[in-house]
Amino acid sequence: MADTSDTRTPAQIEADIKRRRETLAETLDEIGVRVHPKTIVGDAKAKVVSNIDHTLGRAYVGVNKVLTDTKAQFVDEEGAPRLERIVPVALVAVGLVGLLALGSTRRRKG
Repeated sequence: MADTSDTRTPAQIEADIKRRRETLAETLDEIGVRVHPKTIVGDAKAKVVSNIDHTLGRAYVGVNKVLTDTKAQFVDEEGAPRLERIVPVALVAVGLVGLLALGSTRRRKG
């Protein structure tokens, strides 16, 4: 059987009750802040911003890698241009622009 005797004085019991009430009041205040709509909205916004920052960071790293890899195709390790790769690409680009211009001209006349 449990021992139900309490050796505390009435003043000690009252002090203990007062401490517990203060702790309970603090806990209730914390809960009130956590469930307040502004807190919930703020937390949701912070989470969205964090996710966007993370996504943008990953996208930046991905784009940077693609650009670095592409640059490596047209520049050697010393930074000199690789003409054997640049000239064919430039010719293809000029050819495409020419075809687009020719097609645009034909549409205007027709």
